Amino acid sequence: MNLLPLASSSSSTSLIYGLVLWCYLILTVKAFAVIPHNQKNAALKNNNQPCNTPPLKMSDSAAADLLYKEQEDLIVKRGRLEEELMSNTGAPLLASKVKVRGAGKAGGFGGGGGAGKSKAAALKTEAKSHAKVLKKDGVVRIDNVLPGDVADQLRTYLYDLRKKAESDVESGKVKPIQRFANVLLRKDRCDLTVPLGEDEITTVALQKVLLESAVGGTIKSILGKGSILYELSCLMSDPGSQRQVVHPDTPYLEGKDAVLYTCFIALQDVRMDMGPTAWLPGTHTAKAHELFQDTNTWSEREESSKDELIRTHPSVLGILPRGSCAIFDSRCLHCGTANKSEDYRALFYFSFKNPKVGYPGNPASIRTEIGAAQLTMEQLEGDLESYEKGKGSPLFDEIASKLK
Repeated sequence: MNLLPLASSSSSTSLIYGLVLWCYLILTVKAFAVIPHNQKNAALKNNNQPCNTPPLKMSDSAAADLLYKEQEDLIVKRGRLEEELMSNTGAPLLASKVKVRGAGKAGGFGGGGGAGKSKAAALKTEAKSHAKVLKKDGVVRIDNVLPGDVADQLRTYLYDLRKKAESDVESGKVKPIQRFANVLLRKDRCDLTVPLGEDEITTVALQKVLLESAVGGTIKSILGKGSILYELSCLMSDPGSQRQVVHPDTPYLEGKDAVLYTCFIALQDVRMDMGPTAWLPGTHTAKAHELFQDTNTWSEREESSKDELIRTHPSVLGILPRGSCAIFDSRCLHCGTANKSEDYRALFYFSFKNPKVGYPGNPASIRTEIGAAQLTMEQLEGDLESYEKGKGSPLFDEIASKLK
């Protein structure tokens, strides 16, 4: 989830101002030396002779931070505007209802006839039904993909992992990119990449989601068993995190099928005030992307096609129970909303890439060693089945041995 779009405005004047400001900062922030006040006085006292102490220049990191802050301020303002535009269009994302013989509610099974081959067949049928919704709307909700106790354990593990990662980065042991992916509006929000094979709870969680729920089958029914694990991470939204701007994770490519499907799994109940993800269903199309990219206005009072789309298109909110998930097409327009609560929100997620596609247009949120392995859905399922049978997970163990 790395895409960082430029903030845009509803009027051409504001947009031009933003771009001019941005270019001005880029051109000027490194051009000027910052001379402390005491050095200036020293030069004056010495008969206006130049001070021998070289002027202090803004470091590259300081310049980058300043530029990012300016861009972030523009994005926050844009996000608030979009929140107003979407204020009358939102509704909760409802679970996809599927009636399958031998199955209970979507994502779970009843007491009888749900074991062995009959359970596998029911999951396959359920997955195909979810896939139809996903293809049509670009987003689908599936409940009960992760048991509550597993969600709790995984959440605890990931927040402990975050503390360790922050400590390792602060001490210089690792670089930030080795533990955190870039995320849109990083203040009070992080994208923590998750290792494989280091802690058993991650393996258990993947086994539950990919083998015992319809999630794996839903993705496979569209991308096939050769789909490649592209992301494995956890989005954490802290109290006070700002609303993101609406964006797709990948562009729409003419004549191409979906490139990525991402699965967000709630590790706690996600309430309205905790910053649920907002999606605009059906915007994974060429027409929607064409409108979204049109920010032109011909007068101060005229609304751009982009703003009209955001204002009028129905949206759904990921108000998810613990252990439930939302799978979405990476081209579908969406954004993280503001966390106005006092609670921390964690979404464990993974993405699978179409094996026919090379680079999808979005840097992956994944540990380098895991991404380099190019793990397919078939390989993951094989290793998880081995673990389920008590034979261990040799593939995960091999990857864990390479992690830095």
